[in-house]
Amino acid sequence: MKWSLIHWEEGAIELGWVVVEEGNTYRLRKLTKDGDDNALIYVDQSVMNGLEWQKERQDAERARLGSAWVDHDLVFARDGFELYWGEPGGPQDPEKVSARWRTLRTRLHLLEDFRIHDWRHSKVTNDLEAGENPVEVSANVRHHSPGYTMARYGHSRKDGARRLAASGAGRLGLSSLV
Repeated sequence: MKWSLIHWEEGAIELGWVVVEEGNTYRLRKLTKDGDDNALIYVDQSVMNGLEWQKERQDAERARLGSAWVDHDLVFARDGFELYWGEPGGPQDPEKVSARWRTLRTRLHLLEDFRIHDWRHSKVTNDLEAGENPVEVSANVRHHSPGYTMARYGHSRKDGARRLAASGAGRLGLSSLV
């Protein structure tokens, strides 16, 4: 993720780049999803707050390192910790990202097997269970169709399906039948 692709006012993140490993180094590669070069995902304020915290932390690290920091505009850039090779400000080593995730997961008291991607799954499931429009939910997570989203995430909607059935019976006057 690049800082220049975060739309602070809109609460959106543009999906534009991915870090890929090449031998002993990493590089940025243009990411497209569904053929859309300017894919935006909208996030809630807690995600934006987390990004703001990350920017403040990174700005402090940049100031501490001065000219040693090579700015690549990365949200999750390599810091100046000396045990890892590579320039501060460059792409983060995926293993270090995983280590930081494990630390954060422990601090948040999440299950040990809770992956970063599980947050995405939880968000989609929660949105659908809250009655959000499946077309909008699908578009925001960049799925190719609402049908795909519902097939993947609609499985836990048993309670919603029961409410829908009861509501339909009520509209037809069948709920009073014993």
